[in-house]
Amino acid sequence: MAFDYQTILNWPIPESVQEYSARDTILYALGVGAVTTNPPLPEDLRFVYENGLQALPTMQAVLAPGPFWMADPKTGINVGKLLHGEQFLTLHKPLPAQGRVVTTSRVDEVYDKGPDKGAVMYLSRRIVDADTGDLLSTVGFSCFLRGNGGFGGRSEGAPVPHRIPDDRPPDASLDLLTRPEQAAIYRLSGDLNPLHIDPGVSALGGFDRPILHGMCSYGVAGRAVLKVLCGNDPARLRRLDVRFATPVYPGETLRTEIWRESDGRAAFRVRVVERDVIALNNGYAEFLA
Repeated sequence: MAFDYQTILNWPIPESVQEYSARDTILYALGVGAVTTNPPLPEDLRFVYENGLQALPTMQAVLAPGPFWMADPKTGINVGKLLHGEQFLTLHKPLPAQGRVVTTSRVDEVYDKGPDKGAVMYLSRRIVDADTGDLLSTVGFSCFLRGNGGFGGRSEGAPVPHRIPDDRPPDASLDLLTRPEQAAIYRLSGDLNPLHIDPGVSALGGFDRPILHGMCSYGVAGRAVLKVLCGNDPARLRRLDVRFATPVYPGETLRTEIWRESDGRAAFRVRVVERDVIALNNGYAEFLA
């Protein structure tokens, strides 16, 4: 079926519900590398120990995503040419260590870059605490639809990526390890794409070995921002946006470089130390100073 702008913009994305336990919260933290030492660092223990457990803020970005509706042939989306482009997260309240959430999703806009350049689709998801009715977060992301450009939509007006300062070195940086088995652990939080575990599938994707989930790299960046800017207090982080640039391999070291811009605002990017390439770019964070 042909890609139709109005059909996509008004696609009836079903509401999604997810109940999660303290075990799920700990598993997510382990999936983004929260503990790589024995004994654990005292400031990280709170994310992996049921005694005083707290949820990492970026866990909200992966809760209750719902079914993969873009694979429905009626959408006209060429899922074989779909890429996760950007991730946005606005935090309204800390996530309880265990509970139940309800999410409602929508397509916000689709920008047409032309027949040879594809299209960019922006989506958002509201996450609500099912027990209290409190809005916990607004999750956003963009998808690069490489096979769906030229549908006749507008090309101007898309959000502009946050600029990384190029006139000074970062004010702070933090190296965090990923482990060789990082993707195998992270996938247990819900993303079961075989690209990240099956060498045969990763080879079909053009990789010599499985790559790390982009949202795992995002979670590692969130941990770094939390440590450097928020004193490791989840309640102080208010926003975390990034653009995905280069895949990461499990076992590589991720260096988050941070530029303070004003009270409560910062730019950041994530570099793969071993290959000296940028994995996440145009990062933007807001926090309680």
